[in-house]
Amino acid sequence: MKKIFTGRTFSIVLLLTAFLGRAQHQDLHDDPATWKEKEIKSNLDSQSLLYAFKHGSVSGHFRYFFMETINKGSLTDYYANAAGGGLKFETAKLYGFQLGLSGFYIFNIGSSDLRPDTILNQNNRYELALFEITNPENKFNIDRLEELYLKYSFKKSMITLGKQLVNTPFINLQDGRMRPTEVEGIWTEIKSIKNTEIEGGLLYRVSPRGTAQYYRIDESIGLFSSGVNIDGSKSNYANNLSSKGIAVIGISNNSFKNIQIRFWNVLVENIFNTSMAQLEHKRSFSSGSKVTIGFQAVYQTSVRDGGNRNPSKTYFAKGGQSLVYGAKVGWARKKWDASLNYTRITDKGRYLMPREWGRDPFYTFMPRERSEGLGDMHAALVKLGYELPKRRLKSSLAAGYFDLPEVTNYALNKYGMPSYTQVNLDLRYDFAGLLKGLESQILLVHKLSNTKVLESKYTLNKVNMTNINLILNFYF
Repeated sequence: MKKIFTGRTFSIVLLLTAFLGRAQHQDLHDDPATWKEKEIKSNLDSQSLLYAFKHGSVSGHFRYFFMETINKGSLTDYYANAAGGGLKFETAKLYGFQLGLSGFYIFNIGSSDLRPDTILNQNNRYELALFEITNPENKFNIDRLEELYLKYSFKKSMITLGKQLVNTPFINLQDGRMRPTEVEGIWTEIKSIKNTEIEGGLLYRVSPRGTAQYYRIDESIGLFSSGVNIDGSKSNYANNLSSKGIAVIGISNNSFKNIQIRFWNVLVENIFNTSMAQLEHKRSFSSGSKVTIGFQAVYQTSVRDGGNRNPSKTYFAKGGQSLVYGAKVGWARKKWDASLNYTRITDKGRYLMPREWGRDPFYTFMPRERSEGLGDMHAALVKLGYELPKRRLKSSLAAGYFDLPEVTNYALNKYGMPSYTQVNLDLRYDFAGLLKGLESQILLVHKLSNTKVLESKYTLNKVNMTNINLILNFYF
C-alpha cells in the first residue's frame, strides 16, 4: 500500500513539474511572449478584468530641459542639460474602477559642477532640481515610480487612492523642472452638486519636484533649503518634525452670476493650519473685452508646538501667525490680455508653506522666485500676454517689484532675500504637421537687486542674475 501511494505521489509531482515548466519557459524557437502583447482583444467579456487592461490607454512624454544661471561678476555660474521620458497606463473602467500607473526616467546629459559654491559654500538653487537634489553626483540612475493608484468614478465625481497628481493652491505640481511634485493618499473630487465643486483628502506621503522617491510628510519638510530661525540661527527642523499627514479641503461655488468664490484649508497635523478665501468677478462687454477683478486672503496659525517642542527644531514657531491679502485687475480682448496684481504679507509673521510641496498661490507669483518665508512684504506685478492661436504661438511679459524686509530681519526674512525687481519673458510654440505633439518654451528671467550694497551670500542665485530656460516636450 505504501508503494502504491508513493508511486501516485511521484506521478502527480511529475505532471505538476511538466505543467509548471511549460508555463514558465518557452521553446527556444518560439517568439518572445513575456508580455503576451499579441493576445487578441476580440471576444473578451467587457465586464472582465482582462478587458479593462486590454482596452486601457497609454500616454507618453519625452522632455528636454536646458537651464543656465548667470550671476554677476566673479560669482559662480551654472548650466545643465537634462533629458528624460516616461509612460503612463490607465485601464478602462470596470464597474467604475480604474488602475493607473506611470514612471519617468531622467539623465544628466551635460552640466556644470552643481555642488555647493566653493567660495560661499551655498547650494545650487535652480539647476540641481532638474535631477536629484539629495544626490548631486547621480547623473544616470534617476527614475521614479510616479503614479500608482486605484480610482473610482461615480456620476461626475471620483475618489482616488494611492500615488497621484493633485493641483491645489498650496500643494501643486510646480512643474518648473523635469518632473512635478507627486503625493500619496486618498483624494476626492465631488462635482455633482449644482454650482459647487468640492475636493480634498488625506495625504501621507509626498515626492517633491527634484527628488526620486516618496517621503513621509514630516520627512519631506526640509529637503530644500531651510533658511534661518526667527532669531537668526540656522533652521534645524529637517528630520526633526513629527506629523502624521495633511488634511486638505477646497470648495468652489458659482451660485452668483459672474462670481466665483473659493475656499481652501490645509491642516498639517501637529505643525500648522492655513486657510485661504478668494473671490473673483468676471464680466464680459459687447466690445468683446472681458474684465476680471479678484481678491484673496490667507491666514495661518501654528498647531501645538509647530512640529517640535524645541524652538530651534520647529518649523512653525509656537503661537506664530501670518496674514496675506492680495488683489487683481485683469483685462482681455481677442489676442491680448493684461493684469495688474498686488500682494501684501503683513508684519504679523512669516508666510510659511514647505517649498517641497508647491509654489505660492498669490496673484504676484513669478516663476523662479517665491514669497514663502517672508513677512512685511509689498509686491506689485504687471503682466501682458499676446497669443496667435492660428500660429500656435503664445507670449507673455511680466515685471514685478518686491519690497522686502532687510536681509538681517530674520523674523520676517527666512532666506535672506533682498528686495528685488524681476522681469520674465515667456515664449511658447506648438509644432504641427510632421512634428505635431512637440511643444517648446523659452523662459528668460532677470532679477535686479533694489539695494545697491550687499554681501555676495545675499546675491548668489538670488538677485543681479539671469536665468535662461529652453524646454522641449513631446507628448504622445
